[in-house]
Amino acid sequence: MAHLWNFFRTGGFDQVRIDSAEDLLHLNELDQKLWVALSCPTKGVEFDTRTLELLDTDGDGHIRAPELLAAIDWAAERLGDTTVLAGGLSGVPLAAIRADGPGSALLAVARSVLTAGESLVSVACAGAADAEHTARAQAAWEAEGLAAQILGPDTGAASASVAAVKEKIDDWFMRCRLAHFDSRAGDILNASEDAFRSLGATALNAASAALAALPLARVVPGGVLSLVEGINPAWLERIEALKNGAVTPLLGQQDSLSEADWLDLQARLAPFSAWQAAQPAGLPPTAVAARDLERLARYVRDLLPLANNFVAFRDFYTRQGKGIFQIGTLYLDGRSAELCVAVNDAARHGALASLSRICLVYCDCTRAGEKQSIAAAFTAGDSDQLMVGRNGVFYDRAGRDWNATITKIVEHPISLRQAFWSPYKRMARLAGEQFQKIAGGKAKEVEDRMAAQVASAGKKVEAGAPAKAATPAQQAFDVGKFAGIFAAIGLAVGALGTALASMMTGLLGMKWWQLPLVAIGIILAISGPAVLLAWFKLKSRNLGPILDANGWAVNARAAINIPFGTALTQLAELPEGAARSLSDPYEEKKQPWGFYAVLILMMGVGAYWLTH
Repeated sequence: MAHLWNFFRTGGFDQVRIDSAEDLLHLNELDQKLWVALSCPTKGVEFDTRTLELLDTDGDGHIRAPELLAAIDWAAERLGDTTVLAGGLSGVPLAAIRADGPGSALLAVARSVLTAGESLVSVACAGAADAEHTARAQAAWEAEGLAAQILGPDTGAASASVAAVKEKIDDWFMRCRLAHFDSRAGDILNASEDAFRSLGATALNAASAALAALPLARVVPGGVLSLVEGINPAWLERIEALKNGAVTPLLGQQDSLSEADWLDLQARLAPFSAWQAAQPAGLPPTAVAARDLERLARYVRDLLPLANNFVAFRDFYTRQGKGIFQIGTLYLDGRSAELCVAVNDAARHGALASLSRICLVYCDCTRAGEKQSIAAAFTAGDSDQLMVGRNGVFYDRAGRDWNATITKIVEHPISLRQAFWSPYKRMARLAGEQFQKIAGGKAKEVEDRMAAQVASAGKKVEAGAPAKAATPAQQAFDVGKFAGIFAAIGLAVGALGTALASMMTGLLGMKWWQLPLVAIGIILAISGPAVLLAWFKLKSRNLGPILDANGWAVNARAAINIPFGTALTQLAELPEGAARSLSDPYEEKKQPWGFYAVLILMMGVGAYWLTH
């Protein structure tokens, strides 16, 4: 009978519920197209590092779906009671381990490490047992090697120097034997003229493979190998290491090596070589069982939480906890951003993460000599005060605080509120820039004119002109010129008044219920396009690219809709029931803009009445 699955919908898509051990054990039956992720990295996530290391059987730094399924099967084979996989335990109960099959050795080790009255092998206890059995096996092996280390700590170097030239020296002595057997073999077994001729056409060095392939030394019947001269240059350094590291300490000071000496040298180091080969890379059965006990304890504790952050993103989307990809919370600009991920390369991460349509703020975080980079998603409020160089505080999952400085911002709409006000803010900013530009130009013009006048006056003084000549002559009052200026000002005021009067006439000609519609129409014409565009972008926000940029393989359209996104960034709010005084002694005095507006309106109406 097929397993019955339960799904929950949050964030705009369906996710599987993994609540019981049965759900976990039947996970291999669930179509992987329904998994939220198919791979996650072992670094940059908030999960037990040792457990991830055990799950990553191929050591490539990623946990993939087959590795998770294999771990579940491995644990099930060693448990007599599989319900403990969903028990939220800190380890494996003694009674849950199988007494037969692959669980029998684990059960024996578990019984040996528990004291009377204990029934649960915790992860810490299992880890200590693994370390104890491994250390015990290592200690036994080291004790066996004391007799084999005939040169003490230098025995290893001596053995390595022999191993480095063994094949080449064996080859040379065999060639000498053949030359002794038949003198005709001597010239044949030495390097031929053709071999030397081919070497002459190439650039030679001690690392040349063609040079190293030549015999170690000249082959002679019954030869004795000289350790100081006549050595193939490609092997000279290794022969010197053999002489200094093994021959002299074991055979005494000598400059040559007979075949009998060579065999004696190897015989003396043979026990050490055999001892090294027996080093417990493959541990004794008890040590292997202790290591497997630690693995089982970790799997009982961690497999279900990992599945709910891998097959489904339950902790993240239900907000009952935090997803393993959330490494902390950033406090900046009166907000706390909960969706923060680790970043190794901000430029590379941002190239893919920008496709998420989420406003991302990249920060460098430092603390007591440590440094890390993060990307924080801002999903509520606005971006007016988010700028490179601003500082905040980042709290990691362990509660440690880090100094955070913005280094890069990936711009995207944050909220509909921001989109609504953005056209007005943009117009105000442009108007302010234009006013500043005009004022700056006028100020520069006045400064330049004054500077020219001062310079002109200075030149006249230097030329000996009368002091009164330095002051420009005051121009006579031109009545016609000022009359023209006043007329121009009057026309401008009249045009403005006419426009305002026309607008007011049109508004006053409407019925009362039409006025709100006009106001709404104006607002929609200004803010509507920006809000509509932002709405489409906010609806298409996706968590996937942010995680994919960190090495995840997100398999679902992990949407972050507007309500859920708003919950991921908390805005500053006064505590409930807090008292608030509205008296501000330094509050800026309000200007009577309403009075000015009414005055201008009355002037416009009056001008319209006079002209018509």
